[in-house]
Amino acid sequence: MTTVRNYVTLIGNIGTNAQITKFENGKSVARFSLATSKPQRKNDGNYKETIEWHRVFAWGNLAEFIEKYAEKGKKVAIHGRLVNRTYLNQEGQKRNLTEVEVRQIIGL
Repeated sequence: MTTVRNYVTLIGNIGTNAQITKFENGKSVARFSLATSKPQRKNDGNYKETIEWHRVFAWGNLAEFIEKYAEKGKKVAIHGRLVNRTYLNQEGQKRNLTEVEVRQIIGL
């Protein structure tokens, strides 16, 4: 039997200050974007850095830590897992979304 693991590690800059949602049961979730960069070679031989944006979220104590210490522009390393979900937008159209659920965050 093959064991399948869902792990992702990203190093980048926080693109937005975290949006914190606190629930009646005392739990909270922090959501923010993370920008990672990748050098890409163009046809003329020069390199251009391209930015990729990732949606990121964290629950509980980690969300509270992010609320206090994570700020826009800060370089971080995050480790977590990919989460795919489906939702209906305001027009009632089905949309798919991939996010990273943070399990660890380290300021760099």
